Amino acid sequence: MGFLGFAQVALDRTQERLPDTDRDAMALVLLLHRVANSLVYDLESAVHRPAGWSWSAFRLLFTLWVSGGQDPSRAAELTGMSRAAVSSLAKTLGVAGLLERTPDPNDRRSVRLSLSDVGVRRLEETFAVHNRREAEWAGLLTADELTVLIGLLGKLSDAAQDQAWVNRRF
Repeated sequence: MGFLGFAQVALDRTQERLPDTDRDAMALVLLLHRVANSLVYDLESAVHRPAGWSWSAFRLLFTLWVSGGQDPSRAAELTGMSRAAVSSLAKTLGVAGLLERTPDPNDRRSVRLSLSDVGVRRLEETFAVHNRREAEWAGLLTADELTVLIGLLGKLSDAAQDQAWVNRRF
């Protein structure tokens, strides 16, 4: 039994010890968390570390590639990282020549983060490898299963945004 297989044991033992546990809710969260962690670890170790950056660096680079230049606070919100983490990462990526920090034209006390030309090229090259790995993961399901899962995850994501009891970083 490994990391992913442990979920079934955890569900069974918890149900034995705490019979009133909502097993389906626990299974949803436990399996979703474990699969997401496994997927992120796989992408980071197979794609991003060989490209010379971390998963966090990819998240920031990809976010800036999609959204264009952003101030660090907005970049933090879009990546789900803290402002301090984005600031530290931006310095590292700047030294590597992947990211540019320019004065914000609307607020001279702040900066705008954007990809350098090298950053755009490297992100696009690496994303092609990343997407092939995503396709391998998606290929573990049938086309119909994939459509259903994407729909259900989208529904869960949309519904959670409207719930006052859901804690959010931003």
